[in-house]
Amino acid sequence: MTKNAPPASDHQNGLGGRRGLMLVLSSPSGAGKTSISRRLLAEDDDLELSVSATTRKRRPGEVEGKDYHFVTADDFHLMINNREMLEYAKVFDHYYGTPAASVMAALGEGRDVLFDIDWQGTQQLADASREDLVSVFILPPSTRDLEKRLLSRAQDSADVVASRMAKASDEISHYREYDYILVNADLDQAVKEVRAILQAERLRRDRQIGLTDFVKRLRAGY
Repeated sequence: MTKNAPPASDHQNGLGGRRGLMLVLSSPSGAGKTSISRRLLAEDDDLELSVSATTRKRRPGEVEGKDYHFVTADDFHLMINNREMLEYAKVFDHYYGTPAASVMAALGEGRDVLFDIDWQGTQQLADASREDLVSVFILPPSTRDLEKRLLSRAQDSADVVASRMAKASDEISHYREYDYILVNADLDQAVKEVRAILQAERLRRDRQIGLTDFVKRLRAGY
């Protein structure tokens, strides 16, 4: 798929560029956040996926720095102690987390970073850098539709699907903690709505570098 042409540079508009943002997409399993994420990444040159660090072993075909940053448990805990993680969690005896340095460097260079994380990780990102965070929670059209999507993937056993459905209710209960809510009844429409959110957030006053000086020049007649 051909990516959309990037927008005109902020420098050409008289501004000094903008600070990037952290875009979080969360949803119950099967509600479509992965499909939406893939579309956004394929179509937007200014958006990149956050690469997590993990203590689990690298699997065949996985690439260091692309799929994950693979680190030892000692190094991971050292990063936690040094406050070098934006968010982290322990899942099935392994740690996963987001190193702060690469994300903050991207934001400082005006690039946006996409996160596919749950409500707990989103809370941690909000605690670390709320002004940079834009959070979107994706809902299915109905519980029946969610179960149908999980079953149609044919990736999980009936027991696993039942477990995911039980977990979905708890995940959905945290919807109020997100900035935006959308119902993914149609993938194309859902992608369009997330794009609209992203474009609006990119234009927020506080993210425009050099805006104050630009306005001063306008008022001075330049």
